Amino acid sequence: MKVSLVIPLLNEEQNIPVLYDELCQAVGNLEYEFEFIFVDDGSKDGSLARLTEIQKKDTRVVVVSFRRNFGQTAAMAAGFDYATGDVIITIDADLQNDPRDIAKLLAKVREGYDVVTGWRFDRKDAFINRRLPSIIANRLISFTTGVKLHDYGCTLKAFRKEVVKNVRLYGEMHRFIPAIASGMGIEYAEIVVNHRSRRFGKSKYGISRTLRVILDLLTVKFLLSFSTRPIHVFGFLGLISGGLGFLIGLLMLAQRQFFNVPMGDRPLLFLAVLLIFIGVQFISIGLLAEMQARIYHESQNKPVYYIRKVLGGAAPDGGHNGG
Repeated sequence: MKVSLVIPLLNEEQNIPVLYDELCQAVGNLEYEFEFIFVDDGSKDGSLARLTEIQKKDTRVVVVSFRRNFGQTAAMAAGFDYATGDVIITIDADLQNDPRDIAKLLAKVREGYDVVTGWRFDRKDAFINRRLPSIIANRLISFTTGVKLHDYGCTLKAFRKEVVKNVRLYGEMHRFIPAIASGMGIEYAEIVVNHRSRRFGKSKYGISRTLRVILDLLTVKFLLSFSTRPIHVFGFLGLISGGLGFLIGLLMLAQRQFFNVPMGDRPLLFLAVLLIFIGVQFISIGLLAEMQARIYHESQNKPVYYIRKVLGGAAPDGGHNGG
């Protein structure tokens, strides 16, 4: 089995040589073929020079250098694109993830799991601006997606190739891969990993990232629940709004006809009209979204189901619905 290590980095010049040595030691006695894919996310220090030196000495090393900073999610996506391994492991370049945990991840994958994520149980970060927002975000993500993990933010994860090759990443989506992949029917596990204090450089994370994560969570929830049937969410909201507006209007009409109650200057009349218009708009958006969903799936042959294995029988004849 071949294993690809994907290492996104930004301005980690001092950490790179130490990390490379630790990676070599960690995988040296493991019975797998390894490749190291370093993705330089537009570093402004000497990171690329350090990586170039290492690549010249070790043919297992692949260096992907961005023209500018595109973000960690883009770096992950590039690493996945260039990875050729059967299993892909992501790890941070800041030395806070311990490369010795790679063996634990691979052992769990061999048990049959498709995704194995690390849990920084004893996290060595500041509580107020790092750990507390992370705790809140992890609980919110677990509740919203139904994929119960303690630590979505831990970069140290292992994926089978077929999982990441079917996931498209953008925004801050890299941390949501287990949740997104759950739609394929994957088996996932979480293991406690060692977390270390940062030795060189400074963190690229801030509390503002938590807000972006929450916004991306809305997208993930929609993709998981309604990507193939958007009319169900927009149409439902439209029916509720339009129906409520219609009932209010009917009530006011009865008041006008039977009790001679004037309605020209009543705010409730405007509310009824507004709710009906909003209902029509929601239903229209839902129909447009249905058309977009069909274009998206049909133009890209995007599967609507994922097959683990087929025992016996012939290959399907010309269908494009599964992967």
